[in-house]
Parts: sequence; structure tokens; C-alpha cells
Amino acid sequence: MEVLTEQDVQKYRQDGYLVLDGFLSPEECDALRERMSAIIERMDVPAHCRTQFSTDHDEQLKTQGNADYFITSGDKIRFFFEKGVFDDEGEFIIPKECSINKIGHALHAREPLFKTITHSSKVQNLAQKLGLINPVILQSMYIFKQPGIGGEVTPHQDATFLYTEPLGRVMGIWIALEDATIDNGCLWFIPGSHNSGISRRMVRTPKGTFPLTDFIGREQNHDEKLFIPAPVKKGGAVLIHGEVVHRSAENTSDRSRHVYAFHIMESENTSWSPENWLQPTDELPFPSLYT
Repeated sequence: MEVLTEQDVQKYRQDGYLVLDGFLSPEECDALRERMSAIIERMDVPAHCRTQFSTDHDEQLKTQGNADYFITSGDKIRFFFEKGVFDDEGEFIIPKECSINKIGHALHAREPLFKTITHSSKVQNLAQKLGLINPVILQSMYIFKQPGIGGEVTPHQDATFLYTEPLGRVMGIWIALEDATIDNGCLWFIPGSHNSGISRRMVRTPKGTFPLTDFIGREQNHDEKLFIPAPVKKGGAVLIHGEVVHRSAENTSDRSRHVYAFHIMESENTSWSPENWLQPTDELPFPSLYT
């Protein structure tokens, strides 16, 4: 099955992103959503989310718990919540399925259904078409963008968080499991913004220091008028170059915007920064896409 035409490849290289309609079937989208419902059904809420705090020190421990939970999530399935969804007792104020911001970062390895989609011939074909020799999967996320409370994601470049030398080795594949519209928080891009490097990096701080990560440099100011929306129908995918500037608005609608997204890296002649928050582990080295 031909996923990308020559024109598609050219457009991706020119703009730094590409919208592909009908990448997954509606049935495949529904299967991933159903599986996710089951995962949430038996989810254990992480302890640091339930921590009551009364002093600044408690607040600090909670912040550290959050940070530690995040930085060690690369080879696990972990739950990240919207703000203000727990009461003082650490109980949900809203239905738990509506409380989650995202789940990550190893669905592609730990969940058979997500693994099958990630390694599917469609995805492999697409990577081959883009000339990738030995792509590996870095991370995966299920993003909810909850109705009414799904927050905005400010302008950023993925390579800020997933830095390689040389640059240009990382690509996101962002699959809409429901329609992504202007109202419910679709992606917006600055076409062609992937050609000027990055201005900010998130790095691990030296062992034993807190916070566990810090930023070097700063996000540039981007002209609002340059952003172009990329609405996608259910089953559509967006390819995202690691350096293209993109954002998404808050979800002001009454409909969620579920997405399965993962990042791949051309590992041939590429060095993955040891300062990135995400590091391969003995339990989960970055798996090859072509297996």
C-alpha cells in the first residue's frame, strides 16, 4: 500500500509537516479508543497525585514526585492529569476518564494493540518512503484534549525535548482517533519553520539536583499570523518534523480530541543526547521500527 506519494514527500520536506487523510480506518481508531478506556478503568492513580500537602515542604515533595514520575516514564505506561481534577483528599472531582491529559510514554512497547499499529506496514512504508534506514521508536503518547478543560499547548519544537546531533532526525506521527477541529484544539503550524534549528533545549540536570530537568535558551516569539491550522478527520495522521514550530489551542468545545502520537528517530549516523529527559533503558532500548 502506497502511503506517501513523491509530492507528499516534497511537501513534507518543504513545510515541515504533512496531513495524511485516512491513515487509519475508523475501526482501527475505535479499537485503540476502546483499549484506552479499559486501561483507564483499571488505572492506579499515582501516589504523588493523591498526596495531601499542608506545608511548602509537602508541596515541594509533591513537585519532586511529579518530576520523578515523569522522568522515569520512558519505558512504562503512566498517567498525567489535567490541573485541578483532585480534591484535597486526592479523590477525583470529575469522572476519571475526563481527568487525564495524556498517558505515556511506552504504549508502543507495552500495549499489544498500540504496538501493532506503531509497527504496521503503513508506518514502515511511510518511513521507507522518507528514506529512513534504521528508524527506532523513541516514545508514544495517548493525548486526550478533554472537552472544556483540555489546555493549550504553547508553540514549541519537538527537538527541544528530543534532541539529536545532527538535528533533523526526529519525526512525530500524530494520529487523530476523533476529528481534530479548530474548536476542539487541532494542531497549528508555521510552514517552513523547520529550517532554522532550535532555540531552546530541555536537559537533565546533574544527578542529585532538583529540578530534574531545566531549559537552556528560550522559545522565540512567533508571529501569530504565521500559524496555519491543520484540522484532521478521524483516522487522519499528521507527520511532524522535529524542528517545525507548532502549537494547539485549548479545547473550548464539548467534544474530546483523542490522539495517538509517537516519535521515531533515524538512528543511522545519529547521536541521541544523553542530556535528553528520555533515555533508553535496559528494559526498553529504543526498538527498531522495521521489526
